[in-house]
Amino acid sequence: MDTRIAAARVLTAVLRKGQSLTQALNSFSAEVVDRDQGLLQELCFGVARYAPRYEVVAEHLLSSPIKVKETEIKALLFLGFYQLEHTRIPDHAAINSVVEASKKLKKNWATGLLNGVLRRFNRERLEPSTDPELMVPYAEDNQYLYAHPQWLINMLRKAWPDSWQTILTANNQHPPLTLRINQQKITRADYAAQFDHAHHLNAYSQQALTLIKAADVTTFPGYSEGWFAVQDEAAQMCTGLLDLAPSQRVLDACCAPGGKTCHILEHEPALAELVALDVDAQRMERVGQNLTRLGLNATLKVADAGDTAAWWDGQQFDRILLDAPCSATGVIRRHPDIKLLRRADDIAQLAELQQQLLAALWPTLAPGGRLLYATCSVLPRENEKSVQKFLAATPDAQHIPIVDVDWGVERPFGRQLFPQENGHDGFYYCILSKSNAV
Repeated sequence: MDTRIAAARVLTAVLRKGQSLTQALNSFSAEVVDRDQGLLQELCFGVARYAPRYEVVAEHLLSSPIKVKETEIKALLFLGFYQLEHTRIPDHAAINSVVEASKKLKKNWATGLLNGVLRRFNRERLEPSTDPELMVPYAEDNQYLYAHPQWLINMLRKAWPDSWQTILTANNQHPPLTLRINQQKITRADYAAQFDHAHHLNAYSQQALTLIKAADVTTFPGYSEGWFAVQDEAAQMCTGLLDLAPSQRVLDACCAPGGKTCHILEHEPALAELVALDVDAQRMERVGQNLTRLGLNATLKVADAGDTAAWWDGQQFDRILLDAPCSATGVIRRHPDIKLLRRADDIAQLAELQQQLLAALWPTLAPGGRLLYATCSVLPRENEKSVQKFLAATPDAQHIPIVDVDWGVERPFGRQLFPQENGHDGFYYCILSKSNAV
């Protein structure tokens, strides 16, 4: 299959059917020859990253919107925009590639439209006017400038008036590849000494090592032996915050794909038990695979964390990690389709789900125990506001401030991390403790 056609179909599955980019790529990548797999992925991720920008451009350049049933043509148009702006493909070839793809799709009516719009876009891009009266109307539009949906720009600007632009800029960068060195097998220093890829040692997690340039991790020393796993530095901070100790019983709720599950076991191998819980059976298979490669063991359960009657045996946990479902606005650079799939009203619904999970899991925590609430969101509604609401409704819950750390931003409840260039993702942590029984 033509690579642009495959990319257009992947993007159509996201734009029109609401599929995740990963899911859609899995459906179509097999139809593209091996040598073009990298290009397919770049085109799909690139268009998803800049789609909000291209929506603004298309609104300006098209005399009427492209109909929903012709989303493949809209995807081809966006592919043209992306190739012109962000690839080394010559301009004429970038335009011709999507025009030819429309012909192969037997959409001959669209060839003139694609050709004309892309040529005009390229002309305006290469010859921008400095005269305010002649500038393109979208030149100062924030959705165009920052390539995020306007609703999200508004939320971030309100929540973080001094940081919103930095967050948006970081979201559009390519994410780094970070390893978590399995301290049960090898020290970070020893692993780094024999590692011949350019890297730096991260400051906040003592097990983290970030590559300067991404590579195939299966070729790295010790992959089969379980010397490391791929995990962002922000996600690696959970073990220190849990205050783990031997003989504890620990619950990792919403655990898939298992990065934190494995890290907990690496950090404290003498736990009495670690129960790893997730509602998605397919993703739980990955948890099992990760545990096996790293030589670790946990009790795996497939169930809804909020339905405790379906999975809890009545024995309370000393520690609970609730990596709660969220908007994932802190990891947009890894999953740019979040910009296309999320809506403003999703945030309130997710915040309500978080309240339900906190309320359901709290009785499973032993008196004196600790629950670590975590999200990969940068929106206060899902983070500090969610914790504040839970504390107000739960008399035996107390907030433990996270102190003596040099990462993130201290909030009234918990700490907030923003995505960093060549560093960690956006993340949120808050520690809650349960009063001892009277």
